[in-house]
Amino acid sequence: MITDDISFIIPIFNRPEEAKELLESFAALDGDKNFEIVIVEDGSEVRSESVVKEYKSQLNISYYFKANSGPGDSRNFGMKQAKGSYFIILDSDCVLPKQYLTNVLNSLNEYYVDCFGGPDAAHESFSNIQKAINFAMTSFITTGGIRGKSSSINKFQPRSFNMGISKKAFEATRGFGRIHPGEDPDLSIRLWKLGFETKLIPEAYVYHKRRISWHKFYKQVYKFGSVRPILNKWHPNTKKITYWFPSLFCLGIAVSLLALIFKITLPIYLVLLYFALSFIIALFKTKKLAVSILAIIAILIQFFGYGYGFLKSTLKLQFSSKSTEILFPNLFFKDIK
Repeated sequence: MITDDISFIIPIFNRPEEAKELLESFAALDGDKNFEIVIVEDGSEVRSESVVKEYKSQLNISYYFKANSGPGDSRNFGMKQAKGSYFIILDSDCVLPKQYLTNVLNSLNEYYVDCFGGPDAAHESFSNIQKAINFAMTSFITTGGIRGKSSSINKFQPRSFNMGISKKAFEATRGFGRIHPGEDPDLSIRLWKLGFETKLIPEAYVYHKRRISWHKFYKQVYKFGSVRPILNKWHPNTKKITYWFPSLFCLGIAVSLLALIFKITLPIYLVLLYFALSFIIALFKTKKLAVSILAIIAILIQFFGYGYGFLKSTLKLQFSSKSTEILFPNLFFKDIK
């Protein structure tokens, strides 16, 4: 039975403006404000301490500053300091709808699990690019379905921008590893191996701002693709053919263009059909023509970034005997002694 023994864990790095928006949404949540908020400043040069002080009278907030060691280690640090028995982890670029915590508690009281994930959504105030990227990251027609079947217990891999984990599960797993990104699916898989259950709470969505340019979006999805073969190596029983889809799709586009030289048009028509379908789905969901057009660009960047990263990482792991940390130094944070 879950009541209000909740601690929110939020790592922040040089984003005081995001901290203010998130804390403002905490203050507007429905129900009592009996929860704890643990802010972990991860070695920021631009600190959020003054913002935190603004909300001290409204919210139960603990603030910690530590050396930079990455989001995973900062979440672990926050959970060690927290007083609650159940932790909810959020990214600083999220904003909570008023009913967020009510929906979480209702779901956990109906069917308790030691780890849950919630989806992200685009707020009406977001820019068109933010909305397009949100569509690409969440739609079933792109890579949004790779996390697993949302309706099945232990088939969903929560993401740490909106993730809950019990203190018991945290202590059993020792929390997140040093890999980033990829620390959240790695934690989910380790939880399953220890017998803990995970699930999606569809109603527990957050508005995820994703303040990134096209270039930063490419770098992000490239890293996502690079990490997945590492996770497949660590946890071979979790391999899926679906992880190959972005790479195969990119190869399919290349073959389609090559086929045009020989006046074979069917492959390119199939590619165009896919993007036409994506455009229609985006238009139906967002109700905005500009966002639907930008969604096509976002999907292309997503597929090529993820697909290239996945293929390159797979080949590196296949043909090298070096450790993953030596092969991919940019995907691992160093230990802080």
